Amino acid sequence: MAYSHEDQERMDGLKAWWGRFGNTITIVLTIVLVTAGATKAWQFYQQKQAQQAADLYALLQQVQSGGDATRINDAAQLLIEGYPSSGYAPRAALIAAQADVQASNTKRAIQHLQWIVDHAKETEMHDLARLRMSGIFLDEGKYDEALRLLSAGHNESFSGLFLDRKGDIQVAIKKISEARLSYQAAIDKLSRGGNYYNIVQMKLDGLGESE
Repeated sequence: MAYSHEDQERMDGLKAWWGRFGNTITIVLTIVLVTAGATKAWQFYQQKQAQQAADLYALLQQVQSGGDATRINDAAQLLIEGYPSSGYAPRAALIAAQADVQASNTKRAIQHLQWIVDHAKETEMHDLARLRMSGIFLDEGKYDEALRLLSAGHNESFSGLFLDRKGDIQVAIKKISEARLSYQAAIDKLSRGGNYYNIVQMKLDGLGESE
């Protein structure tokens, strides 16, 4: 097939252009294709990780029903160490801490709860862990440590619970007037008529009008 002079010039121009920019275009296209493939691979990996974490959490819940703190901790540890960035990990730590408290291993319970404070992405989990820790410290008579935890910033939805726990600590250290104020503040934050509201109201009523 014969080419006209004009066609030949056009082809020569394309060859020259490709000679100048061809390598760059090839590199860019390669990067785009590799990136697209890497994105899909990463998405697949994340989905796989999420499913494995969910499976382990389901296993943990089954083990939890047995009430064996050692087995619960073993199952929880698989999640905490293997999938620490998943939403299941702090919940596993919470379950393990609860089992530890029931087994009177408060030291390990505190370690699990502190892990939640240090690593959980959800601030609500931080608040719940601090609340649980403050309860352990209250039972152990470590009132200053308990109050320190409650003084940390927290979500408004936890205000009533934090104030109620603060009142419990103040009752324990015989600061009844302050406890009365804390319980009243807790009541103001809680949903009127709810079970927890009624419990705190009973605590407040039990303090009477004066020390």
